[in-house]
Amino acid sequence: MTTLFEQAGFGAEMPRPLADRLRPQRLSDVVGQDHLVGPEGTLTRMLAQGRISSIILWGPPGTGKTTIARLLAGETGLAFEQMSAIFSGVADLKKAFEQAKIRREQGRGTLLFVDEIHRFNKSQQDSFLPFVEDGTITLVGATTENPSFELNGAVLSRAQVLVLNRLDEAALGKLITRAEMNEKRALPVTAEARAALIAMADGDGRYLLNLVEEVFAAVAEGGAVLDTDALARAVQKRMPLYDKSADGHYNLISALHKSVRGSDPDAALYYLARMLTAGEDPLFIARRLVRMANEDVGLADPEAINQALAAKDTYEFLGSPEGELALAQAAVYIATAPKSNAVYKAFKTAMARAKETGSLAPPKIILNAPTKLMKQQDYGAGYRYDHDEPDAFSGQTYFPKAMGRESYYNPPDRGFEREVRRRLEHWARLRKERGGA
Repeated sequence: MTTLFEQAGFGAEMPRPLADRLRPQRLSDVVGQDHLVGPEGTLTRMLAQGRISSIILWGPPGTGKTTIARLLAGETGLAFEQMSAIFSGVADLKKAFEQAKIRREQGRGTLLFVDEIHRFNKSQQDSFLPFVEDGTITLVGATTENPSFELNGAVLSRAQVLVLNRLDEAALGKLITRAEMNEKRALPVTAEARAALIAMADGDGRYLLNLVEEVFAAVAEGGAVLDTDALARAVQKRMPLYDKSADGHYNLISALHKSVRGSDPDAALYYLARMLTAGEDPLFIARRLVRMANEDVGLADPEAINQALAAKDTYEFLGSPEGELALAQAAVYIATAPKSNAVYKAFKTAMARAKETGSLAPPKIILNAPTKLMKQQDYGAGYRYDHDEPDAFSGQTYFPKAMGRESYYNPPDRGFEREVRRRLEHWARLRKERGGA
């Protein structure tokens, strides 16, 4: 009895995806990672020295982590053992370690490749350590998350972290060329559609080859060439790579914050749009805009915080997509406002001093005296009511006596704080004249 695949002309084997058929056979065939596998690459030098240490491959999906691990095993003669931290547990680890020990007794090493290694908990990660240290396994872990946050320090101290780059246009273009050679025909798309296809891949080589395979399947040899609109109908465009609980989330909000701080409204709008397009919670963005208004603009433009809060209220009132314009307006306003972190710095200094000085009592002149005993203790004695003083300013010192007067807030000479600075300088002169310095 023939199978469906045999009836379809595939013989006894299940058809292999294009991405699998084009998997590199040598490290030098890996695209976009010349800093690792090029003539002067890190891995190239390791292999030239005849050794390979335990490594962590950190990079976005579809950049070649699994392929590199498999090729390293082949080029070093190590047995290749692969597991995924998503589907594996303690029993799987024990089995892998036992098999590696048997191979070692037989004179052969083991390269244990762990995909998504950051998914293992601390105790599971610690279980690698003795086998890495005694050479039973060479550990190659792959992760899309920042190892600094996701992997134990003990693991990181025994493995070298190698960063894989998101594939650029040139690297993705090479993959399309290889696909065309494999199919023995040109990809049936216009130049504009080819560029659009590369943009859809968002730096992911595996995803690009899946799209290319869809195009080849949709257009028979000799068929019409697809333009951009026809391409959009032929393939499904995925959402940009973005995980709201991982690096993509923090990288983009960091980019938005620094663009606003750097007074670049265009970059701020771009990263705001990136986050909204990827499905970020707009109220999370609104909260961060409020923080930016406080931290980076402050009193240089007191209206900035009102703009940020108004954007939050507007979004809550209108929802998407209308309310998103309010977020854009706030981002542009804060980005174009004069910048000052003087209050932010002053508050941090004051907090540090408050922790250092402990429970020093305020001077008695500014303590209320609601009881007779407190009046006898000179609470409130000598206090001068500022509104009764010339210029509504007494110039008294309000710090604890043991501290003396200190200065934390130093406003810059720009924006609204230029006026604040002028006032502080005026009061400093009065304080000196009236003996309160």
